[in-house]
Amino acid sequence: MTEPRPLGLPSFAPRTSLREQVADALRAAVVAGEMVPGQVYSAPTLAARFGISATPVREAMLDLAKQGLVDVVRNKGFQVTEVSGADLDQITEIRLLLEPPAAAAAATVATEDDVAALRPLARAIVDAAAAGDLIAYVEADREFHVRLLTIGGNPRLVEIVKDLRAQTRLYGLAGLAERGHLADSAEEHLRMCELLADGDAHGLEKLVRIHIGHVRHEWAGDDS
Repeated sequence: MTEPRPLGLPSFAPRTSLREQVADALRAAVVAGEMVPGQVYSAPTLAARFGISATPVREAMLDLAKQGLVDVVRNKGFQVTEVSGADLDQITEIRLLLEPPAAAAAATVATEDDVAALRPLARAIVDAAAAGDLIAYVEADREFHVRLLTIGGNPRLVEIVKDLRAQTRLYGLAGLAERGHLADSAEEHLRMCELLADGDAHGLEKLVRIHIGHVRHEWAGDDS
């Protein structure tokens, strides 16, 4: 069995929410394509990379298994669940139905505090793109969009979108980062903040629709 390639995973200090922190980091690694189908990942090996015990890692991986992101390999560890192009097409179709109008709704009710809370996340996305830190990019991107949609006041929609985003695979991110193109998509988040601040519902809806198109094609490594 070949050894897993090194992953750019962070280290954590022990906290009561350690299991959730590990799950978030591993989920981002799966979505970003840092963890790939066909490779077995053991809890002890991942725990050593995090600098923590294996228990919260194993628990986090079981949480991801319940979400359908990984499969349990008996007595060995976990494998990332394969996602087909057809799966990504269906996920994108649903996201396009939900997210652009929800973002438009957010633009009609957003406060200055709402916009102020999003700006640091947008900047974190830009910084992660510049550094080529794919896991940090995916995590900041997820948090940004969840907070944006939350402003609209429909928590059920937000939960559905969170699940759909977790099932997405962005295998094209590494190539975009290497070519210096990831920064272009990152900058879109700063523009979203401006549109939100201006209350431009139509402009924000249009930009979010374009942004999701990136996810299916350039970000997923599919230029078709």
